[in-house]
Amino acid sequence: MFNLIQVFCARDITALIRALPGSAAQGLIWGIMAIGVFITYKILDFADLTVDGTLGTGGAVTVMLVLAGFPPVVAVGIACIAGMLAGIVTGILHTVFGIPAILSGILTQIALYSVNLNIAQGRANQAVSVDMYNLIVSGRDNPLTIIKVVGILVVIIALLYWFFGTEIGFTLRATGCNENMSRAQGINTSVAKVIALAFSNGLVGLAGGILAQYQGNFDVNMGRGAIVIGLASVIIGEVIGEALFGKKLNFSAKLAFVAVGSIIYYVVIQFVLWLGLPTIDMKLFSAIVVAIFLAVPYMRARSKNSYRKAARS
Repeated sequence: MFNLIQVFCARDITALIRALPGSAAQGLIWGIMAIGVFITYKILDFADLTVDGTLGTGGAVTVMLVLAGFPPVVAVGIACIAGMLAGIVTGILHTVFGIPAILSGILTQIALYSVNLNIAQGRANQAVSVDMYNLIVSGRDNPLTIIKVVGILVVIIALLYWFFGTEIGFTLRATGCNENMSRAQGINTSVAKVIALAFSNGLVGLAGGILAQYQGNFDVNMGRGAIVIGLASVIIGEVIGEALFGKKLNFSAKLAFVAVGSIIYYVVIQFVLWLGLPTIDMKLFSAIVVAIFLAVPYMRARSKNSYRKAARS
């Protein structure tokens, strides 16, 4: 404990403060991806591992289209469509061919690794410079990037809030709540799953396109571990949102807190780096952060039940 305090005091706090805008910008971009994970994980109750590949697909499509002369906005839009196609493939593997949810996501994810390399013309890394192209966002201008991504998130949350209030949106939510009951009510749950997976991976592809522009390159491994970050953001946002607002937390606020959870995740990671802990252990630290926040709701519910049992006694 004393050694930890010494390490903390020896660090330059201004370096951490200077790094926070970058962490916030990355957190917001990954927040778009996390909202996609929220759709499958919390609404559809579908463990979709496609996102690890779809994020790279969005990045590859965006970078290659920008290099080909397409406007960055158009490139990101096409990246979103490419992500939706990947989600549809996962949905078809699951609903038409009966492959379990996790395996169907893994199969699509594996296939996307080769697809992404083919899109990038066989290159594992492809750069795109903000000096040569008028990119939407850039890591060189974090304050402006934060404002732009916040605007994009506001539009996404507003559209999703509207969509999930429509008849189709209620169909997707009903499918996630109780698939058997939904099927008994005449809902085609297979179609609902495919639609949800398309929307989810479309957002992930969009996030991949924006992230590639932000970091100035596409990397074939840029999506590795994306599901962990997405789940961490969803759980962190859910825990904080329920702690602040309880049952008053509506659907749009839940989506907003997912983005907040993503920012907090990246701030925590930046704090770990600032402490000088080994970078080779970053995946370990990420897993620990996710495990802690996953355990919080369970432990809190268990403690409440214990208090109720004690009160009854």
